[in-house]
Amino acid sequence: MESAIEVDEGDGRAPRPTGPRAEAREQAILDAALQLLMEVGYDRLSIDALAERARAGKATIYRHWSGKAQIVAEAVRRLKVGAVDVPVDTGSLRGDLLGEMNQVCTTMDSEDAAIISGVLSAMRTDPELAHLIRTQVLDSKRGKFDGIIERAVRRGELPAGSTADLVEEVIPALVVNRLVIQGESLGDEFATHVVDDIVLPLLHH
Repeated sequence: MESAIEVDEGDGRAPRPTGPRAEAREQAILDAALQLLMEVGYDRLSIDALAERARAGKATIYRHWSGKAQIVAEAVRRLKVGAVDVPVDTGSLRGDLLGEMNQVCTTMDSEDAAIISGVLSAMRTDPELAHLIRTQVLDSKRGKFDGIIERAVRRGELPAGSTADLVEEVIPALVVNRLVIQGESLGDEFATHVVDDIVLPLLHH
């Protein structure tokens, strides 16, 4: 059974196949891109090497993406790095924050750290990749703490007008510092430290 065809007008490329087989082929290419990113780095990641690793033709790759920046950005976007379920209402600001932090800590590992490190380094030298990561990846992950802060305001734990902006800035920075800079794993102790010693004091400042 042939795949359906998804027409993507305006990018100059051929119609993009869809369906289970096409999706599996596309994911294999994205997985191979992340493997090469960790093994050889972004600068040495070539379409030729990617085609060989993914066992895909270069024409297939270029049918989906215009270059490696788009491939890496899409691969990172699909990762479950830090992706969590909607936070459960535990009845308190501290409980909600701990629940969110514990989910983040359990979904990230040393492999994620290697990917983050590779992407951050590449963003410094590739403006296209930097733009794609900021607009397609980072922006899509914003707002996950909004519900927690809004509930805390309704409970009277935080003053009216409080926002999650500070939390959204601080927590990702602390996680990246722990995983990438310090090279240490995340866990319950780290989650509790972030919430009790850093985030709550900042919110109540």
